[in-house]
Amino acid sequence: MTTTDTKERIMNVARLMVQAHGYNALSFREIGKEVGVSSASIHHHFPTKGDLGAALAQRYTDDGSAALEKLLAATKDAHKCMTGYTAIFRSVLLNDNRMCLVGLMSAEYDDLPVEVRAEVDRFINVNVKWLTEVLALRKSKAGKDAIQHQALAIFAAIEGAQLIARGRGDIAMFDRAVTAYRAAGLFP
Repeated sequence: MTTTDTKERIMNVARLMVQAHGYNALSFREIGKEVGVSSASIHHHFPTKGDLGAALAQRYTDDGSAALEKLLAATKDAHKCMTGYTAIFRSVLLNDNRMCLVGLMSAEYDDLPVEVRAEVDRFINVNVKWLTEVLALRKSKAGKDAIQHQALAIFAAIEGAQLIARGRGDIAMFDRAVTAYRAAGLFP
């Protein structure tokens, strides 16, 4: 196994671990067992748990940002963009009832190292910025601040819907929440 392969396997196992149990559950020993390497080998790639957590959140944000940009490039229809956006969060639940990696990290924000907090903040900013762009596609008379506030509300609502659905182990909870948000006019 090459160094790159080992690092990728570490990242994949760690991502699933955080998505299932949160940042505080990250254990180099448990990752090592799953990957088939020693804790020292993991420390070679990620000197600290904070380094690993920051790398996970950075990759998650980068991948998410690319998916959002692709979605917006495919259509300038706000309704279709929002349908695609909610589908991204829904798909995470379909993967063994996991949560948004950064959403779980956000719940542990006070316990996170500074470098992980920075990546959590970046994820939120990327989502709110994208949602602001999508909301601006509509012919709304709302000002920029109002649109940004709505974008933040949408992000919080979707993360919340995911959390409730995960807690109940019921994807239908997510779907009902999204339908209710749309009916209430929170998003197109």
